[in-house]
Amino acid sequence: QVQIMESGGGLVQPGGSLRLSCAASRSIFNIYTMGWYRQAPGNERELVAFITSSGRTNYADSMKGRFTISRDTAKNTVYLQMNSLKPEDTAVYYCRGSYGLNIYWGQGTQVTVSS
Repeated sequence: QVQIMESGGGLVQPGGSLRLSCAASRSIFNIYTMGWYRQAPGNERELVAFITSSGRTNYADSMKGRFTISRDTAKNTVYLQMNSLKPEDTAVYYCRGSYGLNIYWGQGTQVTVSS
């Protein structure tokens, strides 16, 4: 079993930045793909970015150039650096760890972009 906990959400003005953190309860990054997803009210959950066990990253098109996913293996933590935030980035952001049929989600952290 793996516990995942997100943190770092909050209220930010348009054009601002936030860094989200996703802490895993044990060392899993050597085999798990870690991903950030988001869900806005009335919308389906969508992929934001992921990083594989080998360190390969991928981003949804609307996040490319603005968001960066990274990880600190020693701290069992994955980060999502979000820059140039827009009101449409407002959502609950979730972290997910996956390896085969093993999938673990965090509880989410709210990000609100508003003036």
